Amino acid sequence: MRKSIATVSVSGTLTEKLEAIAAAGFDGVEIFENDLLVCPLPPEEIRARAADLGLSIDLYQPFRDFEAVPADLLARNLRRAEHKFRTMERLGADLLLVCSNVSPEAIGDDELAASQLRLLAERAAGHGIRIAYEALAWGRHVNEYLHAWRLVRLADHPNLGTCLDSFHILSRGSDPIGIEAIPGEKIFFLQLADAPLLAMDVLQWSRHYRCFPGQGGFDVAGLVRHVLDAGYTGPLSLEVFNDHFRQAGTARTARDGMRSLIALEDTLYGAAHPAVPTGFAFAELADPESLGGMLAALGFQRTGTHPTKPVELWEQGGARLLLNATEGAPGGDAGLVAIGLDSPDPGAAVKHAESLLSPVLPRERAPREARLDAVAAPDGTEIFFCGTAWLDDFRPSGPVAGEITRIDHVALTQPFHYFDEAELFYRTVLGLRPQESLEVPDPYGLLRSKAMSAAEGAVRMVINLAQVGGRDLAWQHVALACDDVVAVARRLRAEHPELLLPIPANYYDDLEARHDDVDPELRELGVLYDRDAHGEFLHLYTVTVGRVFFELVQRADGYQGYGAVNAPIRLSVQHAGPH
Repeated sequence: MRKSIATVSVSGTLTEKLEAIAAAGFDGVEIFENDLLVCPLPPEEIRARAADLGLSIDLYQPFRDFEAVPADLLARNLRRAEHKFRTMERLGADLLLVCSNVSPEAIGDDELAASQLRLLAERAAGHGIRIAYEALAWGRHVNEYLHAWRLVRLADHPNLGTCLDSFHILSRGSDPIGIEAIPGEKIFFLQLADAPLLAMDVLQWSRHYRCFPGQGGFDVAGLVRHVLDAGYTGPLSLEVFNDHFRQAGTARTARDGMRSLIALEDTLYGAAHPAVPTGFAFAELADPESLGGMLAALGFQRTGTHPTKPVELWEQGGARLLLNATEGAPGGDAGLVAIGLDSPDPGAAVKHAESLLSPVLPRERAPREARLDAVAAPDGTEIFFCGTAWLDDFRPSGPVAGEITRIDHVALTQPFHYFDEAELFYRTVLGLRPQESLEVPDPYGLLRSKAMSAAEGAVRMVINLAQVGGRDLAWQHVALACDDVVAVARRLRAEHPELLLPIPANYYDDLEARHDDVDPELRELGVLYDRDAHGEFLHLYTVTVGRVFFELVQRADGYQGYGAVNAPIRLSVQHAGPH
């Protein structure tokens, strides 16, 4: 289907927006009136710029507070409309979005509203323009899409149809099945936005928290299916109001919007992800001088070295870590720079990533080295799609028995204006499914966190917001699974106590108050505890080296979470500094 986006969805000047929208692969654009008003170029030049970029101008919007008004106000509104029509002619736009009236002067009279909308459509027809009438979720008298459709039907003019907006429909909890009662030719336009599920005023929700499809909690795909079943043949168009998007880079936001529509189409047509990862092949860390000693203390052994790159392979059980002497984390600190994922079909995974606008990163490779392709996650972390051939480059000495069995999950921090982009990336490019979304108390604010996983927890990833209260929380961590975290804690407490993050005694006082069957040895060892409906979770943290720390975890009886209840304790101790 054709794909369009409203200029309000991205940051920048109107010309910058048009260039980024075209570069992202969109077919058309909605011109938001404010973007035109502040532009120094005349409408004719904007029209020419869009045409040169291969963009159609699909909609001009919004025209507000028109219908169901007293006669004197109607005259002023029609005069205002004539000015808009002339502007649209200069712009080359033939469809005007009219929002349902929110003015206190609006009259709750459907026949009056329909007659005035018909009059507007007649005036528009004289300019070769059509009117798409939309029910705002906070409209004074018209706030449901079926009510807007009743007015359009009552007005009965060929140049008047309806605009359906997924946010306005789904934010009110309206059932989209009624869309199928609207003839497809009378659905003049479709605007799409997702949103997190929030209990707040719908106007503020709309103005600040909309996001691209797949980044929120609405069933946007289900709504679009109803629209297509009704016979709609127009574009899928994004209209997103979001404070973070307005501060993010224009080009990458436009590209992220296109990714969301490509993924939405895949969902609509039942395209399954070709190669959901089945496990972690490795986690790659920078700065071996700082981290090698810690890995040895945790029981890892160096089992191989890359033949042409200063990269070492460290193993224990099924957990593999790479230490890279050349790859630097931001700021030159130790950090997590890449993640390797076991893929049933690396080639298909790469093609799927490229189809979602995530190009393969350039990488030097000697003739006999294994091909290993990677794409960049929004925070810059390299994501590799791996078979088994990559291990041949290291010629590992053999398996290393130990307490650690595998990588349980990884946690990455994201710049605040890339958080939604990261969620969409991991959901669509990797095929991970969303789990819990939390706001975790931090000493300086709230830390936003989102967990995602592959089927049966084969791959678990957590993305966290990188800034809280103006502070940079660029901490990353690798969680390592073991069968007996208490035994590991005993050994580390005896041999390397300096590596363990100290846990306040007050935490254990509260833990004993909440649970009467917790092993008192946890207090002595610094092990934290959680439980859910499925089972129990024991975990401990190491101190932070550069930007990275390790977590050792033990899941019992099918525990599904990540110990989020204990995250505030960890954050507070980390903020306190070196120990």
